[in-house]
Amino acid sequence: MLDRDLAVLVLEDGSRYEGYAFGARGTTLGEVVFTTGMTGYQETLTDPSYAGQIVLQTAPHIGNTGVNDEDPESRRIWVEGYIVRDPSRVVSNWRAKEPLEEALERDGIVGISGVDTRAITRRIRNDGSMRGGVFSGEAAVLSADEQLAAVREAPEMSGQNLSAEVSVAETEITPAVGEKIGNLAVIDLGIKQATVNNLALRGFDVYVMPQSSTFEDIQAIDPVALFYSNGPGDPSASDGHVELLQSALKAGLPYFGICFGNQLFGRALGLGTYKLPFGHRGINQPVRDKATGRVEITAQNHGFAVEAPIEGTFDSPEGFGRVEVSHIGLNDQVVEGLKALDIPAFSVQYHPEAAGGPNDANYLFDRFRDLVIESLSKKGAHA
Repeated sequence: MLDRDLAVLVLEDGSRYEGYAFGARGTTLGEVVFTTGMTGYQETLTDPSYAGQIVLQTAPHIGNTGVNDEDPESRRIWVEGYIVRDPSRVVSNWRAKEPLEEALERDGIVGISGVDTRAITRRIRNDGSMRGGVFSGEAAVLSADEQLAAVREAPEMSGQNLSAEVSVAETEITPAVGEKIGNLAVIDLGIKQATVNNLALRGFDVYVMPQSSTFEDIQAIDPVALFYSNGPGDPSASDGHVELLQSALKAGLPYFGICFGNQLFGRALGLGTYKLPFGHRGINQPVRDKATGRVEITAQNHGFAVEAPIEGTFDSPEGFGRVEVSHIGLNDQVVEGLKALDIPAFSVQYHPEAAGGPNDANYLFDRFRDLVIESLSKKGAHA
């Protein structure tokens, strides 16, 4: 049976939702966001892009398959807190190693269950993502004024650079599978293991490098290309990563960026970014590839987006030639991809590794491999 210790979720607008403790007991503060995935809760929890965020699952039944050793996307659970409607009392999967709540307790994740997640989702959709706090254990009996004050004193997501919290401390190398193309420099801004695996499968020796790496550090591994991963935080607070990327682009390194890497590519090109009202989080986001007209159902997790004209081509304000928006979100016409036409570089705002999620966008790893091979052949011809 579930432990029925009381807990409360408090949003910065003063709304309160009483339920039961789920996971560790205590206080957690962060930006409250919702994700619409019906499956893949373990991948969601271990996605470093959720650092600093209290994640609400819109799917009502969570935890029925427990937690296993095969599906984590990183070394730990990264969500700041967890909100679910009806956690499963029974774990039913042959791969399960432990119940979800035990994993939450082990990683110190304060959560809440038994609340009306539909009502909370509607409030966020109407009013936008906002700061919140989950209070359980001794914190559950604090006065409503004390709890609300704690929430309103918490930092907002805008302006936060969280890359250092989630990045590797030292370079980690995953060898290529099959015929090797070359060394790939990956700046870890919050990468998922499935991304590393997909890149290795395309023939790259994958060097996952700390977010603090310099251009000299990248050059030292003699890379054939550069990759920027997904990750948490505000792209406008990552000037160093923008400058690093600009140096790589000027040096002619082929580039592929996903999610946060798309926003930083936009900034490197000279474009602006902005915060979305409630972001895109889930595994059912429709995106149109303008080149083919094909609609992909994609996995996404982001709260910021790039400002760019949807139609036609435009010149990069930073001097990188012509650029076009390559992919468009069909729910709200948000920029979902950028393609440079005069340098070998492109990016998308979603997660082609699909962990969890659909495999519609997996071809992008092949597109990147082909871009790198083409770039190497041109360099060979000019040598």
